[in-house]
Amino acid sequence: MKTAADLKELLGRIDHKSYPAYKDTAGMYQFQGFVLSIDHVQGDPFAAPSDVSVKVKGSTAGFPEEYYREDYKRIALQDMINRRFFKVADKFSFQAKGSGKSGLLFVSRPGQEILERSAVRISPEGDVLFRLKVGFPANGRTINARELIKILFTFLPECVEQSLLYRAYQKEEVLKTVQLAEDQNCIRNLLKENNLAAFVANGAILPRESGISPRPMKGGIAFVSPKSLEVELHLPHAGKIKGMGIKKGITLIAGGGYHGKSTLLKALEMGVYNHIAGDGREYVISDDTAMKLRAEDGRSIQGVDISMFIKDLPNGKDTFSFSTEDASGSTSQAANMVEAMEAGSKVFFIDEDTSATNFMIRDELMQRVIHRDSEPITPFIDRVGELYGKFGISTILVAGSCGSYFHKADCIIQMKQYQPLDITEAAKKEAMHFPLAEETVEEAQSPNHNRRVKTRQRLSDRIKVKSMGMEGVSIDKEYIDLRYVEQLCDSEQVNTLGYVMKYAITQMMDGRHTLSEMGDFIYKKITEKGLGEIYGGRYVPAGLAVPRKQEIAACLNRYRKLLVAAK
Repeated sequence: MKTAADLKELLGRIDHKSYPAYKDTAGMYQFQGFVLSIDHVQGDPFAAPSDVSVKVKGSTAGFPEEYYREDYKRIALQDMINRRFFKVADKFSFQAKGSGKSGLLFVSRPGQEILERSAVRISPEGDVLFRLKVGFPANGRTINARELIKILFTFLPECVEQSLLYRAYQKEEVLKTVQLAEDQNCIRNLLKENNLAAFVANGAILPRESGISPRPMKGGIAFVSPKSLEVELHLPHAGKIKGMGIKKGITLIAGGGYHGKSTLLKALEMGVYNHIAGDGREYVISDDTAMKLRAEDGRSIQGVDISMFIKDLPNGKDTFSFSTEDASGSTSQAANMVEAMEAGSKVFFIDEDTSATNFMIRDELMQRVIHRDSEPITPFIDRVGELYGKFGISTILVAGSCGSYFHKADCIIQMKQYQPLDITEAAKKEAMHFPLAEETVEEAQSPNHNRRVKTRQRLSDRIKVKSMGMEGVSIDKEYIDLRYVEQLCDSEQVNTLGYVMKYAITQMMDGRHTLSEMGDFIYKKITEKGLGEIYGGRYVPAGLAVPRKQEIAACLNRYRKLLVAAK
């Protein structure tokens, strides 16, 4: 391995040369206390920055083994390191001068959720690997090596010293991070033991700062559970905490406009992830398979069995293997539900505001005018009970205008001025005065999930992947719209989904694997062996984060060149 002195001597030799001479710097260099690896050098000062990584041995990093032995603690510790590195590096970014992206220090910037990212990885031996991007400085297209020396020999070592070494932290700070992760993991286990779909702790701050800021609202009203729904959990570090336990089954969240119905639902949606201390939702925990479902007009559907909701279409179209390039609101919502079942979701989150009305309900007058024989849709209200009773899938539904679900709900929560009230008994009593006109509906059959998939076009390993922030990804110019996959919380998850699609298309879409098998295999590969297994290059870049299996399945399902092989 070359030394830091070798790198400095090389930079001196190529100073003022044409920019491509920077390519000679690629390789590994031993610095004091860490190894610097220049993994990929940008070809131009205006191109994407160079990929760089630093590795600190476990004996030098010094983080206690018990802090990273289990995955959930390791991920929380990595997240803490990432946040510290970002904070330190941010003050150095663009301090080295030059043209284009010269001097840029790009470090993954975590949001409120704790995700596993390619930016930092702690090995079983305690080695800490940190990845970032650096804009190699230039004047025009001429190398400015002196500015790069400033970055690599002054700025970067300070980032390492302040971020990747245990001695740089207050021990109490690290301990609290790990303890919070243990408490959050404990709640997830207690959900299963207590037959709960979700838990919202008393004192939680659910409102966010603004529509574009996920930080807690200053002065936000603290959540207080109704006594009838309050449960007490015993956590290893926080001790006894109380809050609202939402039992498995059918839960309706009602209330007037602007009273916090959607705010509660959004907090529950994001409860599939752990949150950092100070977020306000640290102890808002939902079943981690839960899926937010909605209507999605215009989406592509390929070979999905939506017959439990829609069949006997007047055009004779097969709904046992339904395909369309331009789904309606009802067919898209039906497909979203069946695909979520296929992906293993055990809780559905639904908001009537983003649902197809004809999919959710058929009122008595409509039933009288339009006979059952003329309506191909079995509305969700007629299946919601079966979903739980037969398939074990709970529903948490927000409804502000339709009272019919009062008859179906096991628990009814009214949000009033951001506070929950248990109105189950009163609502059920009132509902008796408005009998629900129920139609005779055939028992739902288990959907056929045996969709063996392939692609219409065989693509090479050199296919181009491009992500568009949180909007979607492009695979060889084929756009996959992810705007309505609402539990994606970070653009780095979308980046990863691009490479998931590349891997699936080139390695697995051959008609021999079902879509469910593909999703399970890819998710297991990522979580057990790391994001590099899917990225597939000679190095792993910063800028990737692990999505859930549910979002992997959602992305696969929205690929318009998907073909379902004969069953």
